[in-house]
Amino acid sequence: MRGEIKSLTGLRIVAAVWVVLFHFRPLLRDAMPGFRDALAPVLNCGAQGVDLFFMLSGFVLTWNYLDRMGESWSTRATLHFLWLRLARVWPVYLVTLHLAALWVIFTLHVGHVPWQDFSGFNAISYVRQVLLVQLWFQPFFDGSSWDGPAWSISAEWLAYLLFGVLVLVIFRLANATRARSLLWLAVAASLPPVVLLLVTGQFYTPWSWLPRIVMQFTAGALVAAAVSRLRPSDRGRRAAGYASLLLIAAVVGLLYLFDAHPLHGVTDTAGLVDVLFVPLVMTLAIGTGSLPAALSVRPLVFGGQVSFCVYMVHELVHTAWIWTAEQFQLDLLGSDGKWIVLGLLAIIFALSSALYLIVEEPARRWMRRMVGDGRRRAEPEAEVHPSSGKLQSIDGAHEGRVTPRSARAG
Repeated sequence: MRGEIKSLTGLRIVAAVWVVLFHFRPLLRDAMPGFRDALAPVLNCGAQGVDLFFMLSGFVLTWNYLDRMGESWSTRATLHFLWLRLARVWPVYLVTLHLAALWVIFTLHVGHVPWQDFSGFNAISYVRQVLLVQLWFQPFFDGSSWDGPAWSISAEWLAYLLFGVLVLVIFRLANATRARSLLWLAVAASLPPVVLLLVTGQFYTPWSWLPRIVMQFTAGALVAAAVSRLRPSDRGRRAAGYASLLLIAAVVGLLYLFDAHPLHGVTDTAGLVDVLFVPLVMTLAIGTGSLPAALSVRPLVFGGQVSFCVYMVHELVHTAWIWTAEQFQLDLLGSDGKWIVLGLLAIIFALSSALYLIVEEPARRWMRRMVGDGRRRAEPEAEVHPSSGKLQSIDGAHEGRVTPRSARAG
């Protein structure tokens, strides 16, 4: 029986915070230089949190839709799936898009420091933004979206459009291939961005966003297919939990190692840690123990639920502070700087929680009801509790219900 894997939900807020702190590095450098320098190898590669998001997205969608959409093509089911995906991301996306536009208008008429570049704010760009296709027309994601992080949502929308075909392939692979082989295929699928990095020496190259979204999303889908076929014992689940902890340590250790000893000719060596995301997601999905349990606690699960809002809001808060600092000649030096940065982070999480409760969830339910998929009171869904293997009730899995399917051990 499929259901929410809470440790992966908790992992989402970790990825979101990683991205937030990546963008906040200049502020941390001024306000908390010791903290920033100590964590520099981790903070400097926070962009890899987006790749982790892509992989988690592929996993979650395949985990929930493999049986419903994988057996045979259905135009109706595919369109229904796409509408439900819009219901998940579009409301918050549209709100932050228009907040970004309002912010530009505000800076045009208030103060003496207008915001940086307005050339991308035009009618054609607006239509592309609303339709989630703005990234598809340019090789670099910088400047593609009015709300900076929204480029990845445009990339995700491409993955959603491809999912109807991808799930057909994954379904057949899952029924013809052992779980071990599916995991190796997932590793192979995650490698093209890494190979491109080794060839070019940079992670950010023309059209590099395309293999990132397509291959990491596919890798996550293959991991989900593999996990659906695994039937680990309690001992195996404990071993997976220990392995997930070791993998986190390996990711952090490699980031420090690559920072101290970068590969010759490769400027973004830290991007190589992406190859560890496949085993990390797999071990967290099936594992028990300290790390899966820690990521499954209620505050982190709620953080994972609001992580999309955190991701979409944080750069608006960041740029608002930059403009305010320039306008009033403020700085973050001294003890007050720490409190300002902590206050900005608190504002991000407060706004994100409000956006989740006031916009994301109500709008999602409303859009689901439009296609007859809104339930006045959602029936409890079932989750396989890792420590016992028993079905336990959870409140509202995110992507809907799927039918049980026999899982064959790989």
